[in-house]
Amino acid sequence: MDDRMVSAQSQFDDDSVEGSLRPQYLCEYIGQEKVKQNLQVFIEAAKMREESLDHVLLYGPPGLGKTTLSTIIANEMNVQIRTTSGPAIERPGDLAAILTSLEPGDVLFIDEIHRLNRVVEEVLYPAMEDFCLDIVIGKGPTARSVRVDLPPFTLVGATTRAGLLSAPLRDRFGVLSRLEYYTIDDLAKIIMRTSEIFQVELEQSASYELARRSRGTPRIANRLLRRVRDFAQVEGNGKITQQLTEVALEKLQVDRLGLDDIDHKLLIGIIERFRGGPVGLETIAATIGEEAHTIEDVYEPYLLQIGFLQRTSRGRVVTPKAYEHFQLEVPKS
Repeated sequence: MDDRMVSAQSQFDDDSVEGSLRPQYLCEYIGQEKVKQNLQVFIEAAKMREESLDHVLLYGPPGLGKTTLSTIIANEMNVQIRTTSGPAIERPGDLAAILTSLEPGDVLFIDEIHRLNRVVEEVLYPAMEDFCLDIVIGKGPTARSVRVDLPPFTLVGATTRAGLLSAPLRDRFGVLSRLEYYTIDDLAKIIMRTSEIFQVELEQSASYELARRSRGTPRIANRLLRRVRDFAQVEGNGKITQQLTEVALEKLQVDRLGLDDIDHKLLIGIIERFRGGPVGLETIAATIGEEAHTIEDVYEPYLLQIGFLQRTSRGRVVTPKAYEHFQLEVPKS
């Protein structure tokens, strides 16, 4: 067989495996029990009434399954899904083109919905409430408004920054679901499921070791599993044991709580340069060479969750728990 064909087939197989990591229905989805149970009720009720599901807002830290849930909602409703993101919809015309292409009952998934342009957002209001678009044709005194009817659809919005959503937009969602960090048990189940899809042998104890270091986030759990699998194939016999997992994660600079090199730089930087804080976000970003919004969206939520960092009116403060983790003495007031 031609080498290029082998390579193409290998790529196809890899893509198929990656796609299969995402559960397709609620019964396959691990964790987020409250959200899952409520969605099951809302979906069944909508199907019994032969209506579209009410608009859904999914919010919480990144990597917890918001995109996956949007696909599951479409699958459970037996409809198609159209996917876009807030920054990608630059003009009202972009949104109008998407909305008018929907079929009755379809799901429109808008990731990072908090980043929608305000002008675009105002066009979305009548679409969500009345399933119609008000389009202005012409300019000045000759301008006129034309109403275009839309098929009933379900908007699923996802955001990591629910506080940045305007009140009028947030109030138009009928279902608001906050996704929480996953428990170690649920993460271990997800890791075991992924290992079966990858067809790699994984010790139960290794799955829990990975789960403990995954920051409560399935995306991170699956990423770490991939990297540990690499170590198992190159430096072991292909089997992922707890010992190999611990060695691999140490090489990856992921500590026993899941803190990586950036977390260490952030916390140690505040401790050593600012005596534990308070210190402003922009100052922290400049100190460690990361974007402020990356720190706020990606790193801080978990550090706040485990009690290593506090947000105060004067800035960020490292807590005694973080000092203890790094085996450092808390400075005296």
